[in-house]
Amino acid sequence: MTDKIPFRIEPMLPTLVAMPFDRRGWVYEEKYDGYRILAYKEGSRVRLLSRNGKDRTETYPDVAAAVAKLPARTLLLDGEVVAFDRHRVSLFQILQEGKAASFYAVFDCLFQDGHDSRANALAVRRNLMEAAIRGSKVLFASHRLSPNGLRAFQEAKTRGYEGVVAKDLESPYIEGRTRRWLKFKVHREDEFVIAGYTQPSGAREHFGALLLGACHRGHLKYVGKVGTGFTRNLLASLFQRFQPLVRKESALIDPPKEQGATWLAPRLVAQISYQEMTADQKLRQPVFLGLRDDKDARQVFLPGEAQ
Repeated sequence: MTDKIPFRIEPMLPTLVAMPFDRRGWVYEEKYDGYRILAYKEGSRVRLLSRNGKDRTETYPDVAAAVAKLPARTLLLDGEVVAFDRHRVSLFQILQEGKAASFYAVFDCLFQDGHDSRANALAVRRNLMEAAIRGSKVLFASHRLSPNGLRAFQEAKTRGYEGVVAKDLESPYIEGRTRRWLKFKVHREDEFVIAGYTQPSGAREHFGALLLGACHRGHLKYVGKVGTGFTRNLLASLFQRFQPLVRKESALIDPPKEQGATWLAPRLVAQISYQEMTADQKLRQPVFLGLRDDKDARQVFLPGEAQ
């Protein structure tokens, strides 16, 4: 038997729905606020790949080492690398800071010791996954909530989770966006394109706020600015990242009238938490959480669109 897994895949992605629901034959899992990772174990070699194929093996060495210790000779797992706060709630910001321990919340097994399980029902793949990672201190099976979707939503809300992922137990593994997995959110958190920044004021250095956009009907639409969530070191490091991207004209179809704004090529994607999106599609009370390099800026749409 070869140690080579004969394929590389794109992850199965849930479709965002507006309201929680309960449906027979579905299960409800905690929605983690982390970094989606496909873990390939091929003999002694382990590779951790992001959802757009970037190698993150060296970024999360503890996870890679834990996968390497699993007994299966060949293995392909799907899950989320996470870091937790003191309430055992996963937070992307903590993960990106790199100061807390990283764990791998695993929710699927697609290949094991020569057997391709993608066509099997999720219920079968879940059993394979749980058996494959049993005993690991770094890898754990994704947390199942109440079997009732409405109660699962209330449970996620009470515990402070980002949301819920609902999954059809009969579904095969389908690459890309699908309605066999659905998600509904408790906290509003999405990706937005960094289109520019404002001048700093007072004691602030480097820049004041980031000017954000999202794709809408083929254009980059302005959704507001975010000026909170930055440390002094983060302001400095982001400012350095921005300089090669400076351009004369705004990429936004409807740029704000910000005196002295610096415009950027729309390449960088920011993770933003916010209270709500207003009727005129502007972010209310946004907070910067970090940069994401696992998503192309051209795939960042207004919340609810092309999800």
